Amino acid sequence: MSVRSLLFTLLLMAPLAQAAALPDFATDDERNTIEIFEYASPSVVFVTNQQLVRDPRSFSLQTVPRGAGTGFVWSEDGHIVTNFHVIEGAREIIITLPDQSTWSARVVGLAPERDLAVLHIDAPKEKLLPLRRGDSSKLSVGHKVLAIGNPFGLDATLTTGVVSALGREIDAPNRRRIRNVIQTDAAINPGNSGGPLLNSRGELVGVNTMIFSPSGASAGIGFAIPVNTVKDIVPQLIEHGRIVRPVIGIDIAPDHWAQRLGVEGVPVLRVAPGMPADKAGLKGIERNRRGVTVLGDIIIAIDEHDTRNYDELMTALERYEPGDKVRLTLIRNGKALKRNLTLAAPEE
Repeated sequence: MSVRSLLFTLLLMAPLAQAAALPDFATDDERNTIEIFEYASPSVVFVTNQQLVRDPRSFSLQTVPRGAGTGFVWSEDGHIVTNFHVIEGAREIIITLPDQSTWSARVVGLAPERDLAVLHIDAPKEKLLPLRRGDSSKLSVGHKVLAIGNPFGLDATLTTGVVSALGREIDAPNRRRIRNVIQTDAAINPGNSGGPLLNSRGELVGVNTMIFSPSGASAGIGFAIPVNTVKDIVPQLIEHGRIVRPVIGIDIAPDHWAQRLGVEGVPVLRVAPGMPADKAGLKGIERNRRGVTVLGDIIIAIDEHDTRNYDELMTALERYEPGDKVRLTLIRNGKALKRNLTLAAPEE
C-alpha cells in the first residue's frame, strides 16, 4: 500500500488517533484538516492561461499570461479538470504540478454551460494523483468542507468552512443556468476557480467556480459545481469533447424574440424533415394565404419538466439519452396538446 493510500485509509478511520506524527495539542478536527490537506494537495494543479496580445510599441504578437486558476487531477492518464472560464480564450495552457514541473496542456473537452473543462497533459503516471470522488447528494447544510486552490497566484492554499446552502443557481459563462450548486463560506478568491471542494473524508464533492462579492474578494459566499454533475459531464467531455444531449429536430426562436411576443415557452421556428419532431407532427412558423406569418408550436414541457425558455429546454433534454421516448406538451393556436416522440442522437 502506498503512503498516499495509507493516508486516505486513515482519513476514513475514526477516531484519528493514528496520526501520531501530528502535534499533541492538535484537536481531532485540526488533525482531520491537516490529513486532508496532506492527502489532497498533491492532486491540485496551477493553471495558467496564455493569450496572444499585440505589443503597442512594436505591433508584434506576443504570448503573455492573461489569467490563472486551479485544476485537479482527474485520472492517472493525464486528464485535468478545471473551470471553462479559467481557460477561455487561451492560446496556450500551462499546468504546473505540485513538484513545480510545468506541462503544456491540450483541451480535450469544453462545457461552458456547466463552466467545466477537461485538459490533458503528457506527464508521467507517477506524478498524477487523482482525487477520490464523493457523493454530493449526501451533503447537508452544516457539513464541513475544505477548498484547496491558488488564490491570487498563491499556490497550495487551504481554506475551510461549511456547506452554507444547497440547490443554488448561478450563471454559466454562456449565460445558461447551472443548477443544484453548493454554497459555502470556505474562502474562495480569484485564482481558486477550478479547484476542488472536499468533504471531511478528503473526497471531492464539488468544483469551486465563483464567488459573490461586490469587492471581487471573498465575502463568505462561494459556489461549487456538485461532483455528481461533474462525474456525469467529464466522461462525455473526454469521449466527445462536449456535452452530448439528444435532439428533437427543430430550430427554436431566441428567448428575447419570445419575450417580445409575450410567449412563455419555446417557439418552434422550423422542423427538420425526417427528424423526431417532424414524425410527431410538430409545426414551425408558417405564412398563411395572405402572406401573414403565423406562429407555430410552442413547447412548454417535456414530460413533467417545464420548458419556459431555451435554458430549461436544454436542461430537460440533458436528462435523456438518444432513443428515449418523451411526451411534449405544446401550445398550438392557443390550445394545449400532447405529442409523443423518440429522441434522436445528435449529428457528429
